[in-house]
Amino acid sequence: MSKTMKTVAIAGAMTAALAAHSTPAAAQEQEKCYGVSLAGENDCKAGAGTTCAGTSTVDYQGNAWTLVDAGTCTEIELPGDRMGSLEPLDRDMPS
Repeated sequence: MSKTMKTVAIAGAMTAALAAHSTPAAAQEQEKCYGVSLAGENDCKAGAGTTCAGTSTVDYQGNAWTLVDAGTCTEIELPGDRMGSLEPLDRDMPS
């Protein structure tokens, strides 16, 4: 086998290995988790008067969500007695 053919074969094998390795992480199921993002770091929706990503104005704003790994939302450690929620919350709203 020529040096060029070996290089192509190795590159193809590495590409296939990387693709196979990254597929499970990319396929990780995610869910919307309300009330866990810092101001301006939400993924989308931050209530009336806002548009989408990065529009929350209050830390842990209850009606702003961030995508998290499925099943982890209510386990996220937050300051105070706050908890993440799969539904919008009425706490920590902008004035």
